[in-house]
Amino acid sequence: MAYDQFAYVYDRLMSDVPYDEWMSYLLHQKETFKVDGMKLLDVGCGTGEWTVKASATGFETVGIDLSESMLSMAQQKAMEMGQSIRFFQMDMAEAEDLGQFDLITIFCDSLNYLETEEAVQQTFKRMYDLLSANGLFMFDVHSVYKVNELFAGQTYSYDDSEAAYIWNSFEGEFENSAEHELTFFIREENDLYSRFDEFHKQRTFSIEQYKKWLSEAGFKIESVSADFTGEAPVETSERIFFTCTKR
Repeated sequence: MAYDQFAYVYDRLMSDVPYDEWMSYLLHQKETFKVDGMKLLDVGCGTGEWTVKASATGFETVGIDLSESMLSMAQQKAMEMGQSIRFFQMDMAEAEDLGQFDLITIFCDSLNYLETEEAVQQTFKRMYDLLSANGLFMFDVHSVYKVNELFAGQTYSYDDSEAAYIWNSFEGEFENSAEHELTFFIREENDLYSRFDEFHKQRTFSIEQYKKWLSEAGFKIESVSADFTGEAPVETSERIFFTCTKR
């Protein structure tokens, strides 16, 4: 997956993402489970939009991502805000040597970019090793319903004076997976538009499967909720949230 060009338009296209709701979820869970520490690992941090918010809230934040270009933008944001945030280019399934964290987050369905069962299982094991004894591991994923009913066969579009895209989604190679073909048009200084294409894959699993893998990694599953509501998932829930502690 190449993010080199995608990184430069990512924030524009993600301008309506509810970062504040992720923060509210994090703070609520932190208070509920009485986690006093402030060391936070943001996994799949992308361009650092949420990472910088976490740092501004008072967390001692570290971000990791697979994309060098996205991390460059994240570092630039942190510098502009006068924040001291460490960023590392790293596969979440191979994350290590980062220290121990009171809170670990994989938000904005970043876990769904792992294409194999083994990669998800390995990620859970790595997160377990990085989490402090009294810490919280939190993540969200697309539901099976969203991947199969809302993505497959759908077309989305966006257009403003500076950028536009056409986003086609298809049923993926594996069960509960989707493939996304995105075509971007970016306005240049000469008022002409450059085009580039992106191809992304996402895969999810049932709630019970995630629970099984979390338990095998050593986690105690404290809560499973949906769509920022704090309520238990239903058949048509779109985003599933997990909060876990060490056993």
